[in-house]
Formats: sequence, structure tokens, C-alpha cells
Amino acid sequence: MSGIDVGEELGARAAQARALSLLRIRSRALAVAILPAAVAVVLFAAGAQGHLAGPAWDAVRWTVLGVAVVVLLVTVLVAVSVARARPAMSPTVPVPEEGAPDLYRLVRDLADRLDVPAPSAIALTPDCDSWLEDRTHRALRRPRRTPAEGGNGDGAGDTAPVLVIGSPFLWWMRVAELRAVLAPVVAGTGPSAHPDIAAARRFVRGLDAAIADAAAPGRGAVRGAPLAFAGWVARLLLRACRDHAAEMERCVAAAASMRAQTVDYGLRIAAQEQVGLAYAGWDRLLTRVALPAWRMGRWPSRLDAGVVSALTELSRRDRLADGFALRLGERPACDLLEEPGVADEAASLLAARLFHGGPAESGPDWAPVDWQQYPDEVVDRKWRTEAARLHRVLDTLGVPRAAAGDPDVPTLARVMEHLSGPGGPGGPGEELAACIGAAVAREEAGRPGHGGPGHDGQGHGGQGHGGSGPAGPDSGAAEDPLDLWGPGPLPLFPLQPPRTGTELLADHVAAMVCCAAVDTAGAAPGLDWLDGPALLVGGERRADLAAPVLSLVEDGDPDPLLSWLAEVGVRSDKPVRLV
Repeated sequence: MSGIDVGEELGARAAQARALSLLRIRSRALAVAILPAAVAVVLFAAGAQGHLAGPAWDAVRWTVLGVAVVVLLVTVLVAVSVARARPAMSPTVPVPEEGAPDLYRLVRDLADRLDVPAPSAIALTPDCDSWLEDRTHRALRRPRRTPAEGGNGDGAGDTAPVLVIGSPFLWWMRVAELRAVLAPVVAGTGPSAHPDIAAARRFVRGLDAAIADAAAPGRGAVRGAPLAFAGWVARLLLRACRDHAAEMERCVAAAASMRAQTVDYGLRIAAQEQVGLAYAGWDRLLTRVALPAWRMGRWPSRLDAGVVSALTELSRRDRLADGFALRLGERPACDLLEEPGVADEAASLLAARLFHGGPAESGPDWAPVDWQQYPDEVVDRKWRTEAARLHRVLDTLGVPRAAAGDPDVPTLARVMEHLSGPGGPGGPGEELAACIGAAVAREEAGRPGHGGPGHDGQGHGGQGHGGSGPAGPDSGAAEDPLDLWGPGPLPLFPLQPPRTGTELLADHVAAMVCCAAVDTAGAAPGLDWLDGPALLVGGERRADLAAPVLSLVEDGDPDPLLSWLAEVGVRSDKPVRLV
């Protein structure tokens, strides 16, 4: 037996030992629950045989019986609460086999080479991670298919976990790299099939779901009190299980990793570099490129394709990444999908909902945007909207529209004169920043479906835009991938903390400068794949605007910005179009 086999065997045995420890905790809890009933049986049996007679023992017998009945009822209540509690399921985009036969073939071939069960289905997540997810709970299962529908009628295919793949991996990685990265994940289906490990995981997931169910708001006192007690008991049990469960999962991961070393191990080392690069590009794309579009009511419909452009641009700028661009000549993993554009659109919409809180369906205020339309539909519109808001706030503060000429014409000079006016450094800026922050908060709070207060995930049922279709792994349980996550408000994973008033004011002043540059100096809005909205002057990006704007906003010093405007050729006294 090789060293790899020995290591895998040791990891599997350690995982099974931890699973048995978890099951023993469950057995001990059950034993404690039935102990009063057992004592009552012994006392009544002794009384029936003439032992322990007398009024005192009769009182003890009936008291113990009453306690046993109460404890058994409470035990049944807790057991039913744990059994009925629905574990949260990660929001994903299902990938039916007919939509990705090559991907399913790759995963099954990988499972055969690893000698483990194949995953029951494949789904995509808008994140740079991959994992196995157990969806055997009755609330998460899809209906059993009859033999006429291509199933075996017994639901056996649903016992294996679902393979969840990060959608950016499919677009950035090559086919061989994806197979190498998925090997340790697919190898985890082996331990998942072990009955002790599966039972231990179900026990822990049930406790966790019961705690979440008890903490859900909106329950009355009659229903809330029993659930709260069940949650308290589940919390005690989960605290006792925590160390064993964590160690069991570590041992399972170690055993799966050892088993996967027999498949593409050398390539996996290089592929892991691509995982880190994809994560960096995805995070940059979401925070710098997608987030401004989401705030404008537009959601980029090709985020995964944008990762390739962002990382290609990174490769061009960073000499350390030069070798990564050479890989682009190989077959990308997204070719394993029959319609990669449809999958990219669904994953992009789901990302907008998870990270920003957008609705499930498109509408007038929530429309998809292609990358070619991004400069006009997002960048220019963002600048004009923020410039118009800035002037509305100045109107509220009673600031004159212009020092000379037509008082109804909005100009950049008006903004600069107010921020550099009397009152001490930062005085006018602090007041304006507070008003800008309040205006933005009011607008976001009054915009339904975009993560404002009280947002309840409107628009559920967005089938075809991230919702589960008929062939999806969770079809029949819910049409919306967020229905099985829980009642938490959107966004589930906000990308950035709320912006301060000073940050908002700097953004608005920069937007006003950009509008003036476009209208008076022939500049144009553009898209930088790593930094988002960009101002193009003579076809080249100007990235030196932030410092002069901050000098004006924070210190009330207009000179750096005046020098910048003179260099670019911007006329601050000329009117600016705000719509």
C-alpha cells in the first residue's frame, strides 16, 4: 500500500471516528431524555411485585411518571423541530445535464478515476469557490422522475451531493485546469456516502437549521416559545458537537485531498495559482465595475466574461502575470456548456441579488447592460445623475447657480466657489457632505428591490434569470434560488460598507468635473476593467483626478483642481448637461 493510500485510509478512519463521536452525543441526549421514563418503569414494576410499597413510594412513582411524560413530550417537540427545520441551501444556478453534457461527462469521468460516486447534479455559484452540497432534506429534493422521464423512479440519484462550481472558474480556467481543481472536491463524494458521516452531518445540519428557525422573526408568542426552547436545546447540543464536527470535516477534506493526488496532481499546483488570480479579478470586477452599475439600476449581464477581460488587462499591466495570458489559446472550460451566454447571464443576475440586493427580474429600473453599452448606460449616466444631485443639494442650501451670467445654468464653477468659500477649511464641505449623504440615503431607502430597509426579496420567481428551471436540482421545491436560503434581507453578502458623507461628496464633485470635461473638452466616458468608470481624454485614461478633488473637498483648496482643469482644457464656467 502506497503512502497516499495509507494517508487516505488514516484520514477516512479519523473522520469516521469523529462521526461516531457526534452520533454518541445524539445517543446520550436521547438517553437523558428517556431516563425518567426508564426510572418510572422500574418503580411501577417494583410496585407490581410488592416491592417499594406504601403511600410515599406511590407518590414518588406518580411524580416520576409525570416528569417522564413531560420530558418525553419536550423531547418529541425538540426532535420534530429539528427534523422539520429546513437547512439553508446556497443560492445557485442549476446546470441541467442537457445544457452541459460535456461538463457532466468530465465530472463523471473524474469520479470514475477517483473511484467515488458521481455528484447527483451540477450548479453554478457567482463566487470563486467550489464545494459539495447535500440536498437530501425533503424540502430540498426535486420530485422523483419516472422511468419514462429518464429516472429510475427511486430517487437514488438524489442521495449524492450536488457539485457547486464557481462560475468565474469556467470562464477563466482551461478544461484541464478545471478538472485538476475539481478533483479534491469530487473526491469528497466518497466520505459523503459513508453512513456514519452522512448521519453525523444530517444531525449537525438539523441542529443548525433548528437554531436558525427559532431565531426567525415574525412568530407569535404561542408558536415562538416552543421554537425558542427547541432552539436553546439545539444550541446546547451544537456547542457540544462543534469540535467533533470541525475535526470530522478536516479529516474528510484531508482524505479527499489524498485520494485526489492520483489525478492531475502536478497540474493542480499550477491551477491553484489560477484560483487565486480568478478570485482577485472577480473581487475587483464586482467592487469596481459591477457595483457602480448596480447602483445605477443596471446589472452587467456578462460578469464572467468580464473576468477574462479584467485578468487579461492585469496580465498586460503586471509583468508577473505575463505567462497567464498565454493560456488563453487553450480551450476554456466554459466551452463545456451548451449555452455559456445564458449561464453567464443567470449567474450575473444572481450575483447582483446576492451582493447588492437587486430584484429577481429585469424592469425599467433594473435592466441588463452589455459591456459595449457600459460607458454610455452606466458611466455617463452615473456622472450626470450625481452631478444633478449635487446641484439639487446646493439649491436646497441656497447657493447661487452662477456668480455671473444666467443663474439657472449649472456650472462647475458654482461647486468650486462654494467649497472654497469662507467658513474655514472643510466648513462648507462638511455641510454639503452631510446633505449629500442624507439625499443618497433617502433615494436608496425609497428604491424598492435594491437592498433598502425592509427589502423582502421582491420579484421571487425569476425563472430564466437565476431561478431554478424544470431540470434544476431543486426544482419542485422553489422557483427562486433564494427561497431556500432563508428569510434574511437582501443583499446577503454586501460588497462594501456604507460610504461616508465625505466619500460621497468627493464622488459627486468628481462626477461634476467629468461631466464638464465631456461637455467642454471633448473627453469621453470609458470602462477600465480593473478600476471601473474612467474618464478618457484623447483616448487615454486620466487617473489623476482623485487627488485634486480631495484637496478641494477636504481642505477647500481649489488650486490643484484648477491646474488639472487647465491642463485638460476644461472650462469651469461653461454650462453642463445634467440629464
